Amino acid sequence: MEIMAAKDAAEKWGISQRRVAVLCAENRIPNAVMVGNMWVLPADAEKPSDARSDRYSKSEGTVKPFLKWAGGKGQLLHEIERYYPFDGRTVTKYAEPFVGGGAVLFDILDRFELEAVYISDINAQLISTYQVIRDEVNELVDILSGYQGDYLPMDPENRRRYYTDKREQFNRLIIKCEEEDRVKQAALMIFLNRTCFNGLYRVNRQGLFNVPIGSYKKPVICDEANLRAVSDKLKRVQIVCGDYRRSSDFIDSHTFVYFDPPYRPITQTSSFTAYTENVFGDAQQRELAEFVDEMGKRGARIVVRDINGRVVTKYGLEAQ
Repeated sequence: MEIMAAKDAAEKWGISQRRVAVLCAENRIPNAVMVGNMWVLPADAEKPSDARSDRYSKSEGTVKPFLKWAGGKGQLLHEIERYYPFDGRTVTKYAEPFVGGGAVLFDILDRFELEAVYISDINAQLISTYQVIRDEVNELVDILSGYQGDYLPMDPENRRRYYTDKREQFNRLIIKCEEEDRVKQAALMIFLNRTCFNGLYRVNRQGLFNVPIGSYKKPVICDEANLRAVSDKLKRVQIVCGDYRRSSDFIDSHTFVYFDPPYRPITQTSSFTAYTENVFGDAQQRELAEFVDEMGKRGARIVVRDINGRVVTKYGLEAQ
């Protein structure tokens, strides 16, 4: 019997070598055997169907944000949901121009079948990660599985070195900004978010990630079930990297809009702890207020989270 190595099978089938090893370990490739520390399999073996896609083709239960995010809305959902205006007739669209971690987005996607959904953010790395989860979740899961397998068995010192190396890789990809690196960059972003101090996403004025390692003992780096459920939910979502004003072409009288802008910097140096290198100060807050008024005049239903974190309703909304 002619044989081939896992590496050869990976090239033949267009998947990662790690994924081939997983298929062998799950006994899904007949006559595959472990020789030393590597898998070998029949040269004429066929790629198994992707049971992962079958298993998660339909989301079961609720999805949750795949990142921790500053100003996350999870704890405010009970208040925000009181103003959901979806009745299946008049309000059939949803827009979130400062999507962040997406707590409100995923709550709405779970509960309502809408005609159109729009999200955006100026954080290019964040939006690229949303797009990768939607479009390339298999490859993303493979990379994250590798990171999790590497990281969890390490002692604290080796974890620190591993984390620092991954942070440097992430920043190099930010600078390089190449389309072919998008999946790896998304995987690095999720890894760093899951293992950094307090799950923060913070950049310096050059836009480079600068959060130190956290102290989580068993971080969930690859939450495969949730990532696949999120991917399924995002299939029908328009995902845009850009300023909130770009949502103007989407918003109309059939749209519910949730605005959750960055908080006003408390001091002149607080921009160093921002989630992007851009400052959203008083002038920007006033411009946003004018934009909100303009969208309200179109008949959109709008909820805004103000600079103090309070939920403010505008334009035709009442608590349920």
